Amino acid sequence: MAGLNVRSVLVTGSNRGIGLELVKQLLGKSNPPQWVFATCRDPEGARGQELRNLVSKHPNLVMVKLDAMNPASIKEAARRVEEQLDGLGLNLVINNAGIFSNVSLAMVDSEEMLGAYKTNVVGPMLVGQAFLPLLKKAAQGSSQNGLSCSKAAIVNISSVLGSIERVHETFSKPVISYRCSKAALNMLTRCQALSYSEDGILCAAVHPGWVQTDMGTQEADLPVDESVRGILAVLPTLSEKHSGSLWSWAGKMIPW
Repeated sequence: MAGLNVRSVLVTGSNRGIGLELVKQLLGKSNPPQWVFATCRDPEGARGQELRNLVSKHPNLVMVKLDAMNPASIKEAARRVEEQLDGLGLNLVINNAGIFSNVSLAMVDSEEMLGAYKTNVVGPMLVGQAFLPLLKKAAQGSSQNGLSCSKAAIVNISSVLGSIERVHETFSKPVISYRCSKAALNMLTRCQALSYSEDGILCAAVHPGWVQTDMGTQEADLPVDESVRGILAVLPTLSEKHSGSLWSWAGKMIPW
């Protein structure tokens, strides 16, 4: 993670899969952040046990309750993080929380489609809004020129399956609600980039690959640790010219 020198990072959906591995690798770096905020819906539940174990070993790791489908929960999480930062800003928000359903166009219903949009698009939008003041504070307090993930950034974990241009290459996987919600997340990322650049905040989307997690299943072709190493290698390469774009874990730009 050479070049990514962040004082504080927040990762949503961090109790399993890609989110949990992001937390582990951030903590394991030679220059770990001063604060890593790991959010999940139920920090005290069974699925939060691995995170709780990490908290006991890493004083710079803070578990925060955040339900991406609950606006009040997001606002409370922002208040908690602000209190912990004690007057300083938040450098990096990684919107990783999301849902996936293997439903075809023939079978998808309105409830399934709306649920995917609420979690995969509305959630990241509300998280961005809630943490914007802390991101602005980080940008204002930085001596760096331009935009970077080390200064202030929102990174949305998206998917190549949301690329309209490449849909013909990937349509062997129907997953219609996931595809449509990720396409909308890509548009949200572009809008965030245009809206927040004047505040010194970089916004980008990252495709993590087809990853061996509960969501991706063990049929996937990419181990989670390899995906996350790639993501953390891509982030320090992003600058203002990359804001509003979609990148793969391997560092290649993906067309919308």
